[in-house]
Amino acid sequence: MTAFGYHASHEQFSPSALLGYVRQAEAAGFDCAKSSDHFHPRSERQGQSSFARSRLGAAMQATTLPFGIISAPGYRYHPAILAQAAATIAELFPRRLWLAPGSGEALNEAITGSARPDKAERNARLLECVAVMRALLAGETVTHRGRVEVIEARLYTRPAEPLPLYGAAVTPETAALVGGWADGLLTMGGDITAVRAVLEAFRGNGGEGKPVHLQHALSRAPTEAEAPADALDQWGPVAAGGDVSWRLSQPAEFDTVGRLVTEDAIRRCVAVSADLGRHRQWLADLIELDVTAVHLHCVGRNRAKFIDAFGAHILPALRSL
Repeated sequence: MTAFGYHASHEQFSPSALLGYVRQAEAAGFDCAKSSDHFHPRSERQGQSSFARSRLGAAMQATTLPFGIISAPGYRYHPAILAQAAATIAELFPRRLWLAPGSGEALNEAITGSARPDKAERNARLLECVAVMRALLAGETVTHRGRVEVIEARLYTRPAEPLPLYGAAVTPETAALVGGWADGLLTMGGDITAVRAVLEAFRGNGGEGKPVHLQHALSRAPTEAEAPADALDQWGPVAAGGDVSWRLSQPAEFDTVGRLVTEDAIRRCVAVSADLGRHRQWLADLIELDVTAVHLHCVGRNRAKFIDAFGAHILPALRSL
């Protein structure tokens, strides 16, 4: 049966608020959770961006939920440090953590001053970082000289069981690349045709039978006028699409792009409706794709009402299918 997760977007809320929402989500019947990992928010209106791993440890101590987190090794995080951080949390909370290494966004990774390479180079760097992390998590002493350098590194604190490393992908091309090395896939929900294409690429290139997690962006409000307005206010810049989201480095730049985004555009990347029945059907369509988990990201700021409404009316209905 597909699990339903709560997406904790730390670029939108303070760590103390998110801790409360995660507890509320567990009480409302959510099965799991997923965390973002930003240095900057995507908009000045979002206005937060705490250190993800400090908050992740607190949330896992406060709940019994399994968690996933996406991070980009090789820029802001050296892969050895990212492996150490993940290993520590996984040792504290056995079988409750997965990590999705990705190629990253300039918004978060450009702060170190390093050059922002093209996608092919970012993918190559990611593969090196994943190899380093896997070796460290397996207990090896690692020396690696390449796009990243590691000299005689060894993790002395590791979980008793292997830590899953999922591949993060939003296009079929990237999904095909990660299918061979990843223990699972993290991708976006939304348009069923687009999701199916990503899953087919992953499963057809080494990913068959591996876990698949979707992050599904939605906006639900009391009226049909408020739902798209909430989405545009908080998530408008993300709807620009293409390579824009990976190249902009400042929240103000995202806000400039966001002013050009229309309601039609936001509806193409966010499930927007006041009608709980429509949201239920969108999610029912996604779970027909045989996915492991769908993490629900309500992009508006009405997070407490979203958790209560979906916990009471959506999750029970989907579990009865």
